[in-house]
This record gives sequence, structure tokens and C-alpha cells, in this order.
Amino acid sequence: MRFATTTRTPSLVWLVVLTLAAGIAEIAAAPSPRSAPQKEKSVPAVAAAGVFTPDKGKFRILLDGQALGEEEFEISRTGDTWTAHGSTTAHAPGGTDIKANGQLKLSADGSPIRYQWSAEAQKKATGIVDFDNGTAKCSASMGAASPLMKDFKFETPHIAVLDNNLYHQYAVLAQMYDWKVGGKQTFPVVIPQDLTPGSISVESIGPQQVENATYTAMRVSSTDLEILLYLDANHRLVRIDVPFSKVTIQRE
Repeated sequence: MRFATTTRTPSLVWLVVLTLAAGIAEIAAAPSPRSAPQKEKSVPAVAAAGVFTPDKGKFRILLDGQALGEEEFEISRTGDTWTAHGSTTAHAPGGTDIKANGQLKLSADGSPIRYQWSAEAQKKATGIVDFDNGTAKCSASMGAASPLMKDFKFETPHIAVLDNNLYHQYAVLAQMYDWKVGGKQTFPVVIPQDLTPGSISVESIGPQQVENATYTAMRVSSTDLEILLYLDANHRLVRIDVPFSKVTIQRE
């Protein structure tokens, strides 16, 4: 479900503008997590403890340099549990207002525990994902009498949540990456708003210069899309580029 739209006409430019959602949906075309060939390094069965660091800020959403919206986010710790929360508001030219909200609770080793989301454009939808030892139990309500229910099983509890129009989740992904191991690493993924599972590869590609600044760059790839993440010296996400669609998510 992509905010209850049923067509890809120019009037719904936001489907392309906010293409991190549309592009990551291409993950659904990839082999299932259980059948995908393991050419890259798999996510470790047990990630290193304390993989997360606190972060808080705001991202601007840009299409070819034009500002279309923003997301406020925070990654924080309470005891042994981490919470990643983000709230996005945007408006595409000739399109509609978009709102998205997501809150993800994670264990200290990077395993997700519970995810709650809401999304609104023409209609409003809400949902919950509960994670249980590698199983993502998804529920989505779109105004019908009964919610849609789907379970997805993975071979590891270290599952990435990359939901539509919530870009701070790439900051979480960058922290889940095992920097000591390096190389190309595969992650199972859930896209809760689409009730879709899949997998991606994540790879550090070294220092890259962008607009007179040098960052550590990462490449996130599905079958048909490439997303570039740029991190500062502390591995904080400062920029996301989607070259195909000229979309940039820039930290303020």
C-alpha cells in the first residue's frame, strides 16, 4: 500500500519524488529471504552489542534541488531498548499532502522488537509489526472491518525496517552495518506499509566528496535501485541520494 493510490499519473508526482519508498518496493521483486543466493556476507547471527548511538535531527526532502518537505527524527535509548522515531510531512507539486509517522523499538544488538506506523494522503492507514525470533507479524488497518494480516519468516532476527517516506530508518540501517567486517552485507527487509518482505545489499564504498565536504559513503542496492548514503566521521547519516530520480534527503 502506497498511501492508497491506485495509479502512477503525473498528478501523483510524489510517488516518484519520494522514491525511496517506490524504489525500495523493488525489493519485492528480489528472491525471498530464504531462497536468495548468498553471494554477499550475511548479517551476523548475533550482532555486536551496543550497535546504536543516539541521534536527533531533521532531514529536508529535495527533488532536483526543490524543497518538498521534511522529516524530524530521533534515535534514543531507554535501558537496554532503543527507539527510532520519525515524522514526515511533504507536499509534491500538483500532488497531495503526505504525512508518515513511524516508531521502531530495537534491542541493543539491532534486532527489531516492535514497529508502529501511520500514513496519510488521500486516506489514512495505520499498522503494527511485532518481531519474534526472525518472524515479522504484520497488521495493517486501512478502514476495513478487519485489518490485513501477514507473517514473514526470516533466517535471522536482524531485520531492517525500511518503510515508505521515513528516511531516518536508513540511519538505523547504517548503524546495523558491521563496520568491522566491512564489504557487501545482505539484510532481510520488511516494508510495513506495503506488507512486503525482501532483501537488500549494503556496502561501504569509502570516502566520497559531495559539495566540498568528504563523507563515508555507503551503497544500498535492491534488484533495480541504487541509493547512496553519506555519513560523517561519527557514522551519522547526513545525506541520501537517489541518482535515478534526482531525489536528495539532506540533514539540516
